[in-house]
Amino acid sequence: MAEHSGREKVGIRETTAEDVPLILQFIKNIAAFEKLSGEVVATEEIITEALFGEKPSAEVILAESEGKPVGYAVFFFNFSTFTGRPGLYIEDIFVSEECRGIGAGEAMMRYMARRAKRENCGRMEWAVLDWNPARAFYEKLGAESLGDWLLYRVSGAALDELAGD
Repeated sequence: MAEHSGREKVGIRETTAEDVPLILQFIKNIAAFEKLSGEVVATEEIITEALFGEKPSAEVILAESEGKPVGYAVFFFNFSTFTGRPGLYIEDIFVSEECRGIGAGEAMMRYMARRAKRENCGRMEWAVLDWNPARAFYEKLGAESLGDWLLYRVSGAALDELAGD
């Protein structure tokens, strides 16, 4: 499915298991951008099982321009008890620095919005670091910050302890 940004033609496509090395490279790229490279423990094997195994946990799309991958987005469906409907949660959306401004981010957001509508989702959500300049881009698309909501996480040893391990 091709998107046209008015600047360059950007194509969006769903990924296959053959794209796993590229997906992992994009994961490493976004981690570097977010200054979190040390937190990436995913491998090609882990990504293959998580995305293309018996029970996929998420989906990935690629943005391409002139046959070259320029960005990616990882998303999955959750559920809102308040709306009684599913939601689409964007785990990652990233465009390579040299390709920003060509419409790839907007094309991916529009693709996911259409997908959310097809799946009868009540909303699309994602988290963004407070210093990320992409916040202005998201607000231009009509997104609003949920400033009074805080993101919490349990992982590693704390997760093991909570699980009773």
